[in-house]
Amino acid sequence: MNQKNYPDYRSTSYHLNVRGRKVLPNGGSRSSIQSSPYTIFLKSGHGKNIVDVDGRKLIDFNNNFTSLIHGHCHPAIVSAATEQISMATAFSFGSEIEIKLAELLCQRVDGFEQIRFMNSGTEAVMNGIKVARAYTGRAKIAKCENAYHGSYAAAEASLAVDPTDLKIADPISKAYSAGTPQGVLDDVIIIPFNDVENSRRILNQYGSELAGILFDPFGSGLGRIAPSQDFINLLAEMRDTHGLLLISDEVIAFRADYLGCMHQFNTRADVTCLGKIIGGGFPVGAVAGSRDVMSVFESTDEKARLPHGGTFNANPVTMAAGYAAMEMMTPEAFLRINSLGQAFRNAITDVLEQMNLQANVLGQASVFAIDIIDPRIGNKNLKRGALRQIEGIEADFINAGYFLSAGLHGTVSTAMDENDIDPFCDTLKSILKTM
Repeated sequence: MNQKNYPDYRSTSYHLNVRGRKVLPNGGSRSSIQSSPYTIFLKSGHGKNIVDVDGRKLIDFNNNFTSLIHGHCHPAIVSAATEQISMATAFSFGSEIEIKLAELLCQRVDGFEQIRFMNSGTEAVMNGIKVARAYTGRAKIAKCENAYHGSYAAAEASLAVDPTDLKIADPISKAYSAGTPQGVLDDVIIIPFNDVENSRRILNQYGSELAGILFDPFGSGLGRIAPSQDFINLLAEMRDTHGLLLISDEVIAFRADYLGCMHQFNTRADVTCLGKIIGGGFPVGAVAGSRDVMSVFESTDEKARLPHGGTFNANPVTMAAGYAAMEMMTPEAFLRINSLGQAFRNAITDVLEQMNLQANVLGQASVFAIDIIDPRIGNKNLKRGALRQIEGIEADFINAGYFLSAGLHGTVSTAMDENDIDPFCDTLKSILKTM
């Protein structure tokens, strides 16, 4: 096919945007995929490759926002899901595969004695907060300024705000969505990410009122910047001092290590929120913790402290696909993709140094990100806003056959290998030279 460059206002993707906007706000159901001048629509994906509705083939470094750790349509996952679909897609009773996936996860991670499944990372964080509140009897939670934790009102407080100048004032809880009740904001205490001194002062001020501290051990921006060991130590200190719970958001971070991301910090979380990779490409969320903490879900003759229903919780198709995906994620598999992520970061660093370009190579484990600050490139090529602006360097990558997350962020899958590094770096060098 004679493929036109993006954007192409005669393309099928463009016309699907026009058609979709008639019945869908912004033409879709996820703010995170909306982009300007229009969103690309996909038709298929296999392994590391995706194909859009216009026949454009791209190597996928987004992987559905880090959830597809094995890439697209891995045969073992397809087989597991298809077999389950042939028997039933949903039950109003339990299924053995739910227990099998729970056993697999609990056997791996210290501190996972019990687990509760739901349908998204947002639900996992929401229920993680509710667990802390039900367990402690307190209402307030703390979180880092500008930390993304899904779309639950309390979890998205002070998201996408200008960083607070701590010489003037402490961070305050600000609404992300219009109409967020002030009462919700009053129960969220904001701390500065990776700032031990100021965070200790703020947390000590509110410690006796806090049910828990919500944090992402993978750090900000899909793991672009990791928290320091000192910062994690501070959170554990606050747990011990004030009797609150540490709520570790590992919806993304769980891809960091076979034993979970907190294992890297030698620290145990009280509640861990999971999602993305544990569903094998299907909608999933989960909350895990000790038997004592998870007892808030237990009900006998009395109502549980935390009642928790959900028509599609522990859906057997998701459980089957998730079990297949996680069974393949052995310690060796984690080591391989994490090493591959480091190899990408090293090679990208070499390109930038060869070109004498001012930029930072960020990321950890199986993710990388490129933060270009050279004035010769210019902000016009890395726009941010309510819609992702796919133009300049990001559009150039699409036209060269690569799809990166916003901010030149890449997620490695097991479908990739070392042979993908040089072609990507050659493309990066070529694009940067034209700028």
